Amino acid sequence: KYYPWMHITNILCFYFPQMSANDCQDPPEYWTIHGLWPDKGEDCNRTWHFNVTEIKDLLSDMRHYWPDVLHSSLNRTQFWKHEWDKHGTCAATLQILNSQKKYFGKALELYQHIDLNSCLLKAGIKPSSSYYQMTVIKEVLTKFYGVTPKIQCLPPEEGEKAQTIGQIEFCFTKEMQLRNCTALKGESDPVQADLKLGTEELSVCSDTLPTYYPSQVQ
Repeated sequence: KYYPWMHITNILCFYFPQMSANDCQDPPEYWTIHGLWPDKGEDCNRTWHFNVTEIKDLLSDMRHYWPDVLHSSLNRTQFWKHEWDKHGTCAATLQILNSQKKYFGKALELYQHIDLNSCLLKAGIKPSSSYYQMTVIKEVLTKFYGVTPKIQCLPPEEGEKAQTIGQIEFCFTKEMQLRNCTALKGESDPVQADLKLGTEELSVCSDTLPTYYPSQVQ
């Protein structure tokens, strides 16, 4: 079976206080797209090079909903290039994703359909200095979407008690219908290979630890 899935993640600079201020470029304070990832996580077609002109009609939405906050180049296309090279060329085995415009366009469409920002806000879950219970966040998302997403956190720093919410993953069938996110036993966490930031890595959140949803860049 071939199941593409989509990662929607909040701005990474919230969650990596080890990074200097110069590492974070104009961070938005809302959930943004990390990527649309198929279940195959490697460069599938290294000859199919990223060409930003193919998505010129999408650039306004890309900059807003899929920003690159780690590169200071004017066009900030490095993040999109990475996602296309590693994941897009694999996802393109599906007809509905078999071009750069289809791949990035479908990710934007799914992101706006899910509307994670509004979902959490309607449930009263918003960035705060107080802590949330992970079970409450899970219940809200599962009730709203009818499926169980995968929520990933940074573990507590030394001397701290709370984990920090970092990424929420929604999973889809190859027909782009929402499904439960279930990791196979022994399956490696794709985010560990994709994020090389700070000294900590995101992992599936604990149900028992208090959860911090930061209100500002640290």
